[in-house]
Amino acid sequence: MTSFPTSLGTSDAESISLLGQDLAHDLMGKVSFGELAFWLLTQRRPTSGEARVFEAVLIGLADHGFTPTAIAARLTYLSAPDAIQGAVAAGLLGGGSRFLGVTEDAGRFLGEALAEAAEVDGALPEIDDAAAWDAIALRAVTRCRDAGRFVPGLGHPVHKTGDPRTPRLIGIARDEGHFGPHLALFEAIGRVHQTVLGKHLPLNGAGVSGAALADLGLPAELLRATVLLARCAGLIGHIAEEMHRPVANSIYLTVDRNARYVAPGQ
Repeated sequence: MTSFPTSLGTSDAESISLLGQDLAHDLMGKVSFGELAFWLLTQRRPTSGEARVFEAVLIGLADHGFTPTAIAARLTYLSAPDAIQGAVAAGLLGGGSRFLGVTEDAGRFLGEALAEAAEVDGALPEIDDAAAWDAIALRAVTRCRDAGRFVPGLGHPVHKTGDPRTPRLIGIARDEGHFGPHLALFEAIGRVHQTVLGKHLPLNGAGVSGAALADLGLPAELLRATVLLARCAGLIGHIAEEMHRPVANSIYLTVDRNARYVAPGQ
């Protein structure tokens, strides 16, 4: 190739261009970082409502205390304080099926259920038709149970009775006119899952984030990337705190000094 096309950033001796805009004059001081991130992900500038929902998702996922990802970042910083990038990367690498990856899993699960419903029923119901959404949710949850799989976005290890992020994000999406089919189905799952599973589980913040991002038009392949963007800020916060209020060495010593040998197989 003699040229390499990109719709992102280019530069010359006098200027820097990003997304077709002059970086210094059109973006800096005029566009929020959340708005820019959405623009980079989707290749279109978000409306004010889209930006508000997107940034609410980022804030809701930035940090959730001493999770394994945060502990990994702190312990890596303890081991290699000269390479802060390694500590951030260590935390990001833990984004999987239990932490950080649920947003993608929920988005995919909802998208598949919506595609099936549109094919079976001919079209998706009106957003305010709760009974129709409940029927779709029942089918999706039942199929998941019968396959022996967990329903992504249900349950939380700390917020047993309700994740405070969920109603807030749903409310913001409604306020901004971005409460779409993914959120409608997710809400319906919250209403009907106990009938199928025999127990009540809260709709968690990771799941509602996947639904909200999908309703903004983000493809499933980029949902986890959005979570990692949010959590990157949280991990940097943990590392910054570790610099002046360290706990990583205590974590290490607590585990190391309480290690107990057992024979293989016991």
